[in-house]
Amino acid sequence: MPRRKVTETGLQKLSTNEPALLFDLDGTLIDSVYQHISAWGEVFRENRIYVPLWKIHRRIGMSGQLFVPMLLREIGHKPTKNIIEKLERRHKTSFERSLDGITTLPGADALLQELNRRKIRWAIASSGGRGQVQKLIGKLRRTYSAPIVTGDDVKSAKPAPDIFLAAAEKLGLPLSECIVVGDSPWDLLAARRAKSLGVGLLCGGYAKEELESAGAHRIYESPLAFLENLADIGIYPEL
Repeated sequence: MPRRKVTETGLQKLSTNEPALLFDLDGTLIDSVYQHISAWGEVFRENRIYVPLWKIHRRIGMSGQLFVPMLLREIGHKPTKNIIEKLERRHKTSFERSLDGITTLPGADALLQELNRRKIRWAIASSGGRGQVQKLIGKLRRTYSAPIVTGDDVKSAKPAPDIFLAAAEKLGLPLSECIVVGDSPWDLLAARRAKSLGVGLLCGGYAKEELESAGAHRIYESPLAFLENLADIGIYPEL
């Protein structure tokens, strides 16, 4: 298949010889999972709602609108639209206070730069709101022109596949021709629902067994470990 023009920043518009990659953000490229957990814990305590932090962690990767009512019901509280929206607003404020201390995960920049250098298409698909996602992407060392899809852009959050479907569409591909890279079972369940291969990363705090049971084809410790093993998914070293 003939190759098409590549943009100045290296985002591939061409060849399907190698798979396109769709990345989750929190816990996959950016080390922000535990700041989210802490922020949610703070917000629940402010509202005199006791939720163990481990229960919050088990839901990270979903949108707040999905997991907050699940958590409230689990501990015997009746969720309402007003309380869910209030908790989400307070979480945003609390989380953004921690932004200065948030960094990229090992190898995140190197992985994205290598994909650009190799002209391999990729996109970011995060359940977070667009404003927050843009701030987190700002933690990357370089500015990329890759498509970004956020929770604001779709109707249903993970584990529905909507975010990944939208990201694949922006790349001009069916999701079945992309590989989803994420740190949570919700990422991998969404990939499996849309018949896409899933790669799990352990740097979001979920156990290997949880990612395997959610359908991960391969599991790596971090973006750096994934970069070192790209051949496992058909992106072979250049000779």
